[in-house]
Amino acid sequence: MNKAQLVEAIADKMGGRQQAADAVDHVLDAIVRAVVAGERVSVTGFGSFEKVDRPARYARNPQTGERVRVKKTSVPRFRAGQGFKDLVSGSKKLPRGGEVSVKKAPKGSLTGGASATVKKAAAKKTTAKKAAPTAKKAAAKKTTAAAKKTTAAAAKKTTAKKAPAKKTTTAAKTTAAKKTATAKATTAKKAPAKKATAKKAPAKKSSARKTTTAKKATARKK
Repeated sequence: MNKAQLVEAIADKMGGRQQAADAVDHVLDAIVRAVVAGERVSVTGFGSFEKVDRPARYARNPQTGERVRVKKTSVPRFRAGQGFKDLVSGSKKLPRGGEVSVKKAPKGSLTGGASATVKKAAAKKTTAKKAAPTAKKAAAKKTTAAAKKTTAAAAKKTTAKKAPAKKTTTAAKTTAAKKTATAKATTAKKAPAKKATAKKAPAKKSSARKTTTAKKATARKK
């Protein structure tokens, strides 16, 4: 049975030949795309399609018998399910009419599928988009905090550099105050000497009076 015969076999059940051809094409396309992407397509009771990697090996050419090196490659593999095997081996008989129910799918298994995976991928994208602005805001906050810390550290350094100048000015003030205090003390010590000389001045006046009285006495004697 080829593809055209397969389409003809299911045309009556699908409602027409075109609908049957579209269904077969869509199913085969989905299986091929999934296997190429490295995914495993499993149909319960029927079988599974998967991608298998074959390492590099040596083989023999059947025409010449020459040993040939075969490169590493990937090949598709189909493994029949147990229900399919049982029908082929004859342990189970095919029903005379109706469809072959290899094994019914469990409840809820047909509600997901490709649409569910697409929805999950879209949800992940939206969450990533929402997380991006928050990450940018957090980075901006970190940069501003770092800038504030650097400015505070620079301000502290500048104040620390200016502090010795204040110390020197205070030291100069203290030395000047000490000099003025010593000058005042020395002037205070010299002041009593001036007073003593002022007190000695009347003694000179008394000697002058004595000389005048002596002159008068000599004049009278004459």
